[in-house]
Amino acid sequence: MRTQGTRRIYYGWVVVAVTFSTLLVTAGVRSAPGVLIYPLESEFGWDRAAIALAVSVNLLLFGLVGPVVGRLMDRHGPRRVMLVSLALTALGALGTIFMQSLWQLDLLWGVAVGVGAGGSAGVLGAAVASRWFLARRGLVMGILGAATSAGQLVFIPLLMAAVVAGGWRSAVLIVGMALVAVIPVVFLLMRDDPAEVGQTLDGNAPAAPAGAGPAPALPPITPVSQAARTPDFWLLAGSFFVCGATTNGLIGTHLIPHAIEHGIPEISAASVVGLMGLMNFIGTTASGWLSDRVDQRKLLAVYYSLRGLSLLFLPLVSDVSGLALFAIVYGLDWVATVPPTAGLVADLYGRRSVGGIYGWIFLSHQLGAAGIAYVGGAVRVWLGDYGLAFLGAGLLALVAAGLVLRITKPPARLRAPTLAGTAPAR
Repeated sequence: MRTQGTRRIYYGWVVVAVTFSTLLVTAGVRSAPGVLIYPLESEFGWDRAAIALAVSVNLLLFGLVGPVVGRLMDRHGPRRVMLVSLALTALGALGTIFMQSLWQLDLLWGVAVGVGAGGSAGVLGAAVASRWFLARRGLVMGILGAATSAGQLVFIPLLMAAVVAGGWRSAVLIVGMALVAVIPVVFLLMRDDPAEVGQTLDGNAPAAPAGAGPAPALPPITPVSQAARTPDFWLLAGSFFVCGATTNGLIGTHLIPHAIEHGIPEISAASVVGLMGLMNFIGTTASGWLSDRVDQRKLLAVYYSLRGLSLLFLPLVSDVSGLALFAIVYGLDWVATVPPTAGLVADLYGRRSVGGIYGWIFLSHQLGAAGIAYVGGAVRVWLGDYGLAFLGAGLLALVAAGLVLRITKPPARLRAPTLAGTAPAR
């Protein structure tokens, strides 16, 4: 029994830890194609564009399930969605160990892993942060966004070492078993809402005592159809399209093959990408902190500008030191765009609408990723190099920097209420 004056630990931080673990492991699965492309080419003789098509299908479905997953999370909470998604992702990943044909790669990695990962990543961080936090929502989004970076930092060097030591199947086995291991953690510890543990948003007050009267109604959920009639929705979707194209689609899929083709050893290339993950962890966490304090539109403009300049520099890179310089600059803003983008969605359309609306905006992100994943592979097949793809992506990022500055500045964010059950005004 707690003594008087003892403050109860806010369970939202436990939920953040569980969500972080889920996103970290899912990021390991999502980062695997960059490591696997080269050994799959060597073993099966499939060309770069054919393998990139499977990755493209994965990224497309990862985005297409976003609106559905977001709606389910808004209505029923994240926990059940996470459990089903993790199980499907694990089955798809482990199934690739036994594949012999290209269509099996398309089905298992493209479809099963793509759909599964869409439910255990994507909108998950935004939905959890908005359900449990207000005053520190940007910080939490930064922490959860950094999970992707941590996954990249942990898994890419590990998977590349596994490929070199035991072949690509040993690398797939590692991510598959990591997915299996996190399922019981989600089952036992994940909760959907502060009310389930007798707490409130941000942990500011205990639950209302019996007889205190009914809690005020929660703010309504903004329909996606209503949000889509505003220019801000399309500016957010358009800039996030570019975000997906310039991250998961191009760099996440093709950077390691590009580096290997320019004479950089596999382990060195993977280690530099791990460095990019470290910088991404720092940048995304800082971005979350800044999103609570600085105009989020201006943050996004800075991030897209830096990304564009680094991509324009990438075709000039031909050694490890140049790749490391790219990794530092690019890594600082890889996932840094997520906290301010999700924050703008919550501030413009209401925190209870984040799952559904951000799901559609995230779909735009994955459309960009899927398109460029295939286009990058096709450019490599046609021209023998990725240079033109990198230059085009750099110019797109600079365009996105201009788009985000046209988004309406939302009203000042209100802090979480101190009375139990009181919903924050919009």
